[in-house]
Amino acid sequence: MTMTTTATTTSHVSTLSTSNTHSCSNNSSLRMTIQTSLQHVLFLMIVCLVISSSSAFPLNSNNNHHKCISSVHSTTTALYSSSIDPRQLLYQDQQQAMHRRALHEEELLLQSSSKKNNKLQELRAPKSIKVSSVQSGTGFGGGSGIATKKTQQARLAESQAKLLEKDGVLRINQVLQPDTADALRDYVLQQQSVAQQITEDNPLLARTFYGVEQGRKHRCDLQLSLLCGGYAVDDDDTDGSSTTTTHALADALQELLGSKGTLRSIYEELVTLDGELYELAAVVTDPGSDRQIVHPDLPFQYPAPLYVIFLALQDVTPDMGPTSFLLGTHTEEQNRIFNSNTDDKDEQLKNAKCRLATLKKGDAVLFDARILHCGNANQSTKSRGLFNFSFRNPQVTGNLGYEGSIRPGYCEQMTLRDVSQALEEYEKGEANNNNVDPFAKYGSGVL
Repeated sequence: MTMTTTATTTSHVSTLSTSNTHSCSNNSSLRMTIQTSLQHVLFLMIVCLVISSSSAFPLNSNNNHHKCISSVHSTTTALYSSSIDPRQLLYQDQQQAMHRRALHEEELLLQSSSKKNNKLQELRAPKSIKVSSVQSGTGFGGGSGIATKKTQQARLAESQAKLLEKDGVLRINQVLQPDTADALRDYVLQQQSVAQQITEDNPLLARTFYGVEQGRKHRCDLQLSLLCGGYAVDDDDTDGSSTTTTHALADALQELLGSKGTLRSIYEELVTLDGELYELAAVVTDPGSDRQIVHPDLPFQYPAPLYVIFLALQDVTPDMGPTSFLLGTHTEEQNRIFNSNTDDKDEQLKNAKCRLATLKKGDAVLFDARILHCGNANQSTKSRGLFNFSFRNPQVTGNLGYEGSIRPGYCEQMTLRDVSQALEEYEKGEANNNNVDPFAKYGSGVL
């Protein structure tokens, strides 16, 4: 294969040299020569990618060489027989290589000790969490002899944080009421439809709606607007009032992060009220979506930089592509193994404690963004919707090495304290039948 590639390269260089001899007298000929040579370079890049991906991501078959030749042939035919953008072909080959690797990883995880009855085990919520007893004289004011008692929620959050530190992921059941989850799912799918219509008319607007999963087949993460009315009011000037009588996103956030929110205490424990809102999105995987490769969301850093929520907006069954989490892989040592050679990584996956996040509607998983995980293929007939948000640890400064799924106008604009205060105003408005948009001052998030 090396000799063939070398010969091809020599032929391309010879062709380019001959073309250049005659191009000085004709600008059009020069442009054609440059275009052709660029196509040659891109073609060789694709060839190298296909060869390396076929060898790096084996399919437990002895026919890899034949498959590699076949893939190169099909790529060559597509490149020279049509006007397809070579960059698109390169992207397609990258996606195919990732898909092969994902299937290989799935086989490895099925060999792991986490398998039970030929199936991976479910990620379960702790049956019971030991809550620390109340001690007088602790906390602020303890030194003066004044007893500061932590609430039951705060002490529960302490225990939850310890479990999260150990495993890297924690399932928390029933954080959102079923009716609220239904309303948010309907809203998310409606927003997805609006985004699809707009981007079909103008693909350049894709970044207005989609985040890190932009361009993936049957999978997207919608960067949500905090305004009542969502994408429909992106271009409107708002004074905080709205003709829309419901605000599904604010209602959900109220249940989760309001003064009595189900996730308020655990986030205060993990990132304090100064933690920055880093992501605000909905991850939607439609039927036919492929399995992801195993990955962490960001490079290893210490302490934990980011804590993420995936909240089920409907029951997530095994055929809907639940997220797989590899327990305990958020550590520096596990990260080192994952970034080493392929053999070590494969052995790591074989020995992993893998758990599937099959969830009931309204259940959530809270995870350390350093943990290894992946979304599975959606082989059902129903879209899987997850509400996704995260808060950043204020102790970690600088670039996290990960672009969160959030509209750019919201970046570095809100902390947990800001979100909580907005939701308190929203709660007061509801009590007074005052239809005020709690996040109006932050706008649509579009820059």
